[in-house]
Amino acid sequence: MRVFAAALATETNTFSPIAVDKRAFEASLYARPGEHPVTPTLCTAPITVGREVCAREGWLLIEGSASWADPAGLVARSTYEELRDEILGQLRAAMPVDGVVLGLHGAMVAQGYDDPEGDFLSRVRDIVGPDIVVCAELDPHSHLTRKRVAAADFFVAFKEFPHTDFVDRARDLWDIAVRAIKKEIAPVMSVFDCRMIDVFPTSKQPMRGFVDRLFALEKSTPGLLSLSVIHGFMAGDVPEMGTKVIAVTDNRAAEGAALAEKLGRELFDLRGTFMVSLVDEKAAVEAALAAPRGPVVIADVWDNPGGGTAGDATVVLAELIARGVTDVAVGTIWDPIAVQICMAAGEGAKIPLRFGAKSAPLTGDPIDKVVTVKRVVENAEMRFGESYAPFGDAAWISFDGIDVILNSTRAQSFDPSLFSAMGIDPQSRKILLIKSTNHFYDSFSKIAAEIIYCAAGKPYPNTPATTPYRKAPRDIWPMVENPWG
Repeated sequence: MRVFAAALATETNTFSPIAVDKRAFEASLYARPGEHPVTPTLCTAPITVGREVCAREGWLLIEGSASWADPAGLVARSTYEELRDEILGQLRAAMPVDGVVLGLHGAMVAQGYDDPEGDFLSRVRDIVGPDIVVCAELDPHSHLTRKRVAAADFFVAFKEFPHTDFVDRARDLWDIAVRAIKKEIAPVMSVFDCRMIDVFPTSKQPMRGFVDRLFALEKSTPGLLSLSVIHGFMAGDVPEMGTKVIAVTDNRAAEGAALAEKLGRELFDLRGTFMVSLVDEKAAVEAALAAPRGPVVIADVWDNPGGGTAGDATVVLAELIARGVTDVAVGTIWDPIAVQICMAAGEGAKIPLRFGAKSAPLTGDPIDKVVTVKRVVENAEMRFGESYAPFGDAAWISFDGIDVILNSTRAQSFDPSLFSAMGIDPQSRKILLIKSTNHFYDSFSKIAAEIIYCAAGKPYPNTPATTPYRKAPRDIWPMVENPWG
């Protein structure tokens, strides 16, 4: 058997001012055929897992290119078309194939393309024809459009948020693909539109219990191959934004549809109860100061580069400075210019520096301080589960009892190794200020005495009822209270 695998992924915040071109992919991951590293990036696990599976089966894995850009704004049209056509050309050269297994994110938006993944999958289907297995792994923070459902045989999405299971779900994807290619099963997808948009962290109830039920149902329900919740991505202003449930069955479409609807209506009934409680920057700092011991993690949830923002907001840092708080480490503030200045000055230099709050309104004001450059690191990276996340050339600066990591490649704060990679012991600080909505939880919860979720400023469109969408549906919750009426 001959199976083709490739990856093309990013998450697009259509409200973000940060445009994405080919350089953004190259900064995060751009691997030509056969060049993908042993460890997967978030959306490229179908390639690394495919190597294991095809070796076991004695099949030929034909690798296409793998591209991943950290979330930001619209992808340049020419960049999307170049990366798309590169993979399509590789697929044509690989024909005939018995299957196509892809790593996608599902929330990419490019100039001129509201649904790049639907466009890409439709072109893949045109090349291989109607009888070849085409499937993909998706991030749940994606848009499940009718076009991509029509083009693919099945999708498997990560179940966990934080996405600690992307390798395990790639294995699920390949398990179904192998059985389908061997004609042992006939996968069909049933999709239910929940008519809502929400945030669903699995690190707390009620989503923790809901996802545990999905696992149990997969094991106990005859003919059920996979269940996925597409959370949706509220910062993507596209026509089919919203939460969906996917049931993949062995040729049992009606049973799959009934189960997807049952689960989807249960999710709708729990709407508004999933997200953690948030406090503003003043309450967050007050709570951190009151904590008897550290480290206390303050998560600046809406200035999250993993959601397409810049990661350069200074609202919480300014509050810490105003209160005279010390014993603080901040990871990170994105400021490539400040990093360049620090690298030129060198370790040990004491320099005046302006940093942060350059990208957009409502992210605070730049910070002006005389700082000591403690350390500079080229091509720094942190762990994220079984993979590594680059945060580029970086500088550790220190002033007034506060340590700040400045980075040149935007990345959310996945793991405490963000600090240790720069020479800072995160467990030695009373307060750690990080930028992430929930991906940080799995690793930081292991060292944190307390975690505070902070909503500061307005770098991210986090209130769908009042977000100025132009294309997204207006007949879903919370835009309307009862979309079923």
